[in-house]
Amino acid sequence: MPIPADVTGEEIDKDVRQELQSLPKTLADDVARNLVMVARLIDEDPEGAYGYSKVALRLASRVAAVREAAGFAAYASQKYSEALAEFRAARRMTGHIELWPLMADCERGLGRPEKALDMAGAPEVHKLDKAGQVEMRLVAAGARRDMGQLDAAIVTLQSPELASNSVQPWTARLRYAYADALLAAGREGEAREWFAKALESDKDGSTDASDRLAELDGVEFVDAFDEQADDEDKGEDKGEDKGEKGGADGDTSPSPVAPVEDAEAADDAEGEARRD
Repeated sequence: MPIPADVTGEEIDKDVRQELQSLPKTLADDVARNLVMVARLIDEDPEGAYGYSKVALRLASRVAAVREAAGFAAYASQKYSEALAEFRAARRMTGHIELWPLMADCERGLGRPEKALDMAGAPEVHKLDKAGQVEMRLVAAGARRDMGQLDAAIVTLQSPELASNSVQPWTARLRYAYADALLAAGREGEAREWFAKALESDKDGSTDASDRLAELDGVEFVDAFDEQADDEDKGEDKGEDKGEKGGADGDTSPSPVAPVEDAEAADDAEGEARRD
């Protein structure tokens, strides 16, 4: 796939660049440029990102950063089996544990929530940093919901991180998941409270908490552009109706030519009568 000329490969993280130094320079540059495209597209065009990740994987499958990027691209494209395989490969290469929650979520995606719960209770979880532990809690709660255990999902999310008033990168998503679980359990009042808290902490718009709140409050949003288009359509319809009733501007009065023709015909008839 073509890569834009402005992508040089220098845009990638310096740690990844260092990993690529084990490759010949030309090859390293090609891999880097493909990894840049993965990062650029993964949110807006997951399939496009997946395509570039496959190219990078073909060029440098023995580089852990490449296997990890391929895992993220497959995960974003909901190719959970591939994602799990790539995450496992990256973990074997590096020995790092931070991909553990994502691996567990892949198990959920593959329809194996019990396996995800097993991973949530594994010793590896204790090696995760705080962000990773919160992520693991979110995955475990999701697995409980997959199994129809709503009350257990709610309890799983009840944690010091949820109760804390400090706002961390994970706060909005944790509060949102808790609100969503409460709503699914029919606890609408509590759900509204936690959706509001999620919105309050969602500085980068990572959730649709505002939409969920509006839905609970019965607020219906109207797209201003759609409304303007409707008004324009109505105006065009009125113009067409006027055109059908008369001329182009809707005037229904007789043509001014008709009376002149009638007068000339009358004069001709009068002249013929005199000659007779």
